[in-house]
Amino acid sequence: MAQSETVERILDAAEQLFAEKGFAETSLRLITSKAGVNLAAVNYHFGSKKALIQAVFSRFLGPFCANLDRELERRQGKPENRPTLEELLEMLVEQALVIQPRSGNDLSIFMRLLGLAFSQSQGHLRRYLEDMYGKVFRRYMLLVNEAAPQIPPIELFWRVHFMLGAAAFSMSGIKALRAIAETDFGVNTSIEQVMRLMVPFLAAGMRAQSGVSDPAMASAQMRPRSKTAPVSVKV
Repeated sequence: MAQSETVERILDAAEQLFAEKGFAETSLRLITSKAGVNLAAVNYHFGSKKALIQAVFSRFLGPFCANLDRELERRQGKPENRPTLEELLEMLVEQALVIQPRSGNDLSIFMRLLGLAFSQSQGHLRRYLEDMYGKVFRRYMLLVNEAAPQIPPIELFWRVHFMLGAAAFSMSGIKALRAIAETDFGVNTSIEQVMRLMVPFLAAGMRAQSGVSDPAMASAQMRPRSKTAPVSVKV
């Protein structure tokens, strides 16, 4: 078996098992059994379970962030063409549609993993995502902040995570939701159509009047992070 094929088989197995069982509940032995490789192969290519988890995320986020960064670069220096919230969200949709996950033909597995990254104790993963992709997402979030400047920073933080939660729920269960919609309405909604339907909904939520009434919350600013503090990437 070629080295690259071995790596992909391990990543495919890990991706599916992490999504099904969670990070802590998935052992390296389960992964090697599903991938049809021995434990030495995992240790050789990845070195540890933490590194394997990080590699599973990078397989999608690497090309996604590279494409997003190029799009942001293309739009930079054009204040007359400053993107709206809808255009910024469409930008994410466009870049996500370009990436074709190996495990199936949709984003359901990766979005399930993304939800787990925030709901399970994986501080190393959040630090890794911040180190690897934080610069691109901070650049993106500056444009989001400009498009919705009336939102206090702490509320923007929560709204971004509300948006992420809605997208993760909808996309991680996309097969079941599409089947329900087809049964109820007799229409087959494509994954791309579902993703584009989310754009005006999410933009409206981001643009809504501020719900912050506490003066302390309204004036709160993000604190500088230490290198050891837990971090979260705003996606």
